[in-house]
Amino acid sequence: MLRLNLIVLRTKNINKLSNFYENLGISFEYHRHGKGPMHYSSKLGATVFEIYPLKRNQEKADESLRLGFTVSKLDELIFNLKEEGISILKEPSISEWGYFAIVQDLDGRKIELTEVEE
Repeated sequence: MLRLNLIVLRTKNINKLSNFYENLGISFEYHRHGKGPMHYSSKLGATVFEIYPLKRNQEKADESLRLGFTVSKLDELIFNLKEEGISILKEPSISEWGYFAIVQDLDGRKIELTEVEE
């Protein structure tokens, strides 16, 4: 059996990026493992989602990664994200995969938000 259990994003500003994902509804803990760097960590089901600073030799974050999250009340969430000045790349619309929108995080990653029925 194969399951995704870890996603690590690296960024220049972990505080601002964690705030972005908190706006989506993710709660983080701020901590470190051993002598590693301070970082943000959250458990999303069976997956650990972490935000780390860039590595010493890394100049910029990977902006090609695309993430998708299921959310409730998509229209309300998009309204709140607009109020926070977050870039909305695709307004909510219906597709064969459901009611979804695409936003962009602070490093340029596209984040797909799909509404699930509660």
